[in-house]
Amino acid sequence: MEKRTPKVAVISDVHLGTYGCHATELLNYLKSIKPEILVLNGDIIDAWQFSKRYFPVSHLHVIKEIINLSVSGTHVVYITGNHDEFLRRYTDIQLGNIKLTDKILLDINGEKTWIFHGDVFDSTTKGSAKIIAKLGGHGYDLLILINSFVNWILKHTGRERMSFSKRVKNAVKSAVKWIDNFEKTAAELAINKGYDYVICGHIHQPQKRIIEDKDGRKVTYLNSGDWIENLTSLEFENGDWRIYQYHAENENAVKNRKPKEKLPVPVVESDEVYMYIESLVSA
Repeated sequence: MEKRTPKVAVISDVHLGTYGCHATELLNYLKSIKPEILVLNGDIIDAWQFSKRYFPVSHLHVIKEIINLSVSGTHVVYITGNHDEFLRRYTDIQLGNIKLTDKILLDINGEKTWIFHGDVFDSTTKGSAKIIAKLGGHGYDLLILINSFVNWILKHTGRERMSFSKRVKNAVKSAVKWIDNFEKTAAELAINKGYDYVICGHIHQPQKRIIEDKDGRKVTYLNSGDWIENLTSLEFENGDWRIYQYHAENENAVKNRKPKEKLPVPVVESDEVYMYIESLVSA
């Protein structure tokens, strides 16, 4: 299968190290593209819930494939989020084709695109509220685990998949209002800075829409979604941004490649990964 070549690809909220992470699907996606720039827009590794008891080889494969892309010429920009905030002490480090930062500004075809994770707008990720947010994260992970089991049953009975968390979010008016406020806040800030596009992650809500302020100024707001429920990315190709929705049938050719092209199993063991991340957190 010939790889697609978007100029820029943006993924966020992968949450490696959690039960809800669709690492296999993400790996298939990463192996299907060869972008000039790959932006990892926060919460790639979930340090809030990281445990040496659970870090499957498939999650290690995702990390290895990102490194493979960087070695083959793709510029990888890792923007830190709240779940991988332990990396923020190393902001603006460059290792080969991989750069660690808090935000970036891309100038594409004369238009400015501002990309950052978005947790800066979320007061629940700071101070004492952060403890509650972490507990909520564990509850969300359990909900996703139960949801995965239910969807397995639905799939084998020929019924449509369902999302528990989406139903909860859509049923709670305050959650819907919070998401709308998040998008408008990001958009207004981008408008004031004179940017044409603003891209966030954090809220697990893939989106592309034009937002106008009270003075009639406009900006295009985009959100890359997540790889827990939506399995989405953003891609810039043919002069425009679009939301890419992963479907297994789109990547069948990737799965059926010859054995010699398969990603080798990393020699790094889960315990070693855990100890390395733990050393970064406690440094």
